[in-house]
Amino acid sequence: MDLDRLDWINSGQELPIDSEQRIIDPHHHLWNRGGSRYLAEELSVDTSRGHRVTDTVFAECLADYRKEGEKKFRSLGETEFVFGESQRAKKLEGCNISGIIAYVDLALGNEVAEVLKAHNEVGGALLKGVRHATAWSSDPKISISHSKPSKELMLQESFLQGVKQLSDFNYSFDAWLYFDQLHELIHLAKEVPETKIIINHLGAPVRIGSWENKQREMQKIWQTELQKLSIFENIYLKVGGIGMENYFSTQWANKSSPPSSDQVVSVWNEKILWCIETFGTDKCMFESNYPVDRQTLPYSVIWNSFQRIVNSFSQNEKDNLFWRTAATVYGIGD
Repeated sequence: MDLDRLDWINSGQELPIDSEQRIIDPHHHLWNRGGSRYLAEELSVDTSRGHRVTDTVFAECLADYRKEGEKKFRSLGETEFVFGESQRAKKLEGCNISGIIAYVDLALGNEVAEVLKAHNEVGGALLKGVRHATAWSSDPKISISHSKPSKELMLQESFLQGVKQLSDFNYSFDAWLYFDQLHELIHLAKEVPETKIIINHLGAPVRIGSWENKQREMQKIWQTELQKLSIFENIYLKVGGIGMENYFSTQWANKSSPPSSDQVVSVWNEKILWCIETFGTDKCMFESNYPVDRQTLPYSVIWNSFQRIVNSFSQNEKDNLFWRTAATVYGIGD
């Protein structure tokens, strides 16, 4: 999927519905590879389009790994890279990069602590947590996530030990997995109640592969497992990733122009409101997932879509969703 069709994506930018609402974008990426660039300058342009995005949190994406040294320490290159981008961002318009979610191989178990210490040395106070993507499927039409996890990785004892190490440093665990793996996360949450766990991208209610024609069955599994997860005090939900054509098959990328926020709401309104009702606004946070979601949605359209969906909410509820939950979970101060 071409993420850099900038003329196409910019043709659909919108003025903000509410330019005063504070936003912390708790999930975006940075990279410069394969002809695709999203660095401090591009983030600055997007976060200064009109919505009041004050802070962001970077999520790992295999960017700028070290090419030499022990494998478990190579992701230090990404943390170094993002720390540098955060310093450059301070000199630009728009947001501050106020957090880093790094990659650490949590299957290392008790060895995780020394890797976390190394990331802390280069990321300092910006280091907020770890994401070790576990998205796995036996369906050949559904890709295995970039960290190349094995089947049922979250059930392995070494992985549990790795996640337990995070709480010793007050770091969180971001979970990227598919809806039919949520039962594994339930097991994990029971085993590590002291570690904050953030489910990425709505728990991935996919519309591809064998599930494309089994949406009723998919939705039942997705809702049942999320309802079980919602009762855990240490579980939070990122509401976003809604522009990922490769998982949700919205067919927006093939149109002559990007969808409007009204069109996005018509597709996602029901699922998003259900998630917020199930978890509560104090356990949900809106995310852009940029530039991955740039495959279909302008940055301004993403935030306008969320603002339309929760238009009738109280200001306190909106503040939870747009910034306060993210600030609390990731320890981002004013």
